Amino acid sequence: MNKSRSNSLLYLVFSGLLCGISIMIPMVFPKIVIEPMSFTLASHVPTFLAIFISPTVAIATCIASAIGFFITTSPVIAMRALSHIGFVLVGCLILKKKSDVLQKPSSAMAFGFVLSLVHALCETLVVTAFYFGGAMTGKWYANGFLFSVLLLVGGGTILHSMVDFTIAVAVWKPVQNFISIPVAASMKKKVA
Repeated sequence: MNKSRSNSLLYLVFSGLLCGISIMIPMVFPKIVIEPMSFTLASHVPTFLAIFISPTVAIATCIASAIGFFITTSPVIAMRALSHIGFVLVGCLILKKKSDVLQKPSSAMAFGFVLSLVHALCETLVVTAFYFGGAMTGKWYANGFLFSVLLLVGGGTILHSMVDFTIAVAVWKPVQNFISIPVAASMKKKVA
């Protein structure tokens, strides 16, 4: 088998694994509920891992995650999951220009923080549309836009995203040693 075909097959395998995990997480992982919001533990980890591999794998993983949330939760939460395509695209563009961003803790955390801000913006825009469209439950409106949408969704997403990014980096460091395809983000320093 030639190298290009072998690489394509490996990308497909990693994509399938991350997609499967993304669909399973909303079904089996616990949720932290801070009314009227809920956060699913480690739900972004497969997405971050996919960003580290390639844009195609990352977008496929986002779509799979959205499917998992459509199956198990409300349309609002599922659309929040689909909005992850926004931060995935930003992450992939950054990695295209600076693939060594994960090699230093300071640049890795800055990268994670930038992604968490874009992530929060995307989710806040989705929830804002539902909020002003009158599609939310009474608890959302009782707590008001500032608390429910900006603080819980925006601020909560930043925190949740950073935690999941940190987990993904911790998983990525040893796992990348076993991946035999070119990846978007390497934590290994290049030898001159």
